[in-house]
Amino acid sequence: MNLFFRAKPKIPQSTILEVDGVPVTIAVRVHARARSYRLSLPHASGPVLTLPPHGKWAEAEAFLLKHRSWLAARIKRAPEASHFGDGGVVPLRGVEHRIVGMGKVRGRVERVELDGLPTLLVPGEPAHQARRLTDWFKEEAQADLAARSAFHAERLGVHVRSIRMRSQASRWGSCSSTGNINYNWRLVLAPPFVLDYVAAHEVAHLVEMNHSAAFWATVERTLPDMDRGRAWLKAHGRQLMAHGA
Repeated sequence: MNLFFRAKPKIPQSTILEVDGVPVTIAVRVHARARSYRLSLPHASGPVLTLPPHGKWAEAEAFLLKHRSWLAARIKRAPEASHFGDGGVVPLRGVEHRIVGMGKVRGRVERVELDGLPTLLVPGEPAHQARRLTDWFKEEAQADLAARSAFHAERLGVHVRSIRMRSQASRWGSCSSTGNINYNWRLVLAPPFVLDYVAAHEVAHLVEMNHSAAFWATVERTLPDMDRGRAWLKAHGRQLMAHGA
């Protein structure tokens, strides 16, 4: 054994940091394109410490300790995950709906008015109601986003090849140069003008695969009041991401 050389400390998959007296689990990731250490708090998950490929664990720990106060402040501001079970309240197209478990095993989610209040009737055992409701939201989002994507594609003269719903923790959509678009299903919870903005944004990438001035001009060409949806997401995006987390 060579006593003059010590093995490089192994980078763990997670670590614990005490924040305001409470132990917080922090996921540790090594990202091939990262150029520096980064601490983040994604919308729908816990804190993540990202290291560049050449990163050293001792330096990463020091970086984490240095940013303990920043993390404490962000955790306090983070929205709580919503409850998708019986008695919960969730928005649909920007309108708050009560969730009522139907008690029966079979059936589909139904939107009704009960006592003058918008209500979602959800079938299934209590343990499965959240999944049933999430699946239904994905179907509704698929229909809405397919329609708005087709609308903007026609206006911009491009072709959308496929549309899929995803559950990204920090993204509202993504578009490939081949015309495949992924959307976050939670967009159907927001007011329709927000969903419309994201659809216009992603379809515009089929004209400009970047975020240049030309790209934003393309978005505005198909959606003149794009700033309305963009501003709403900036103000309320974190809370929207917390639904179904």
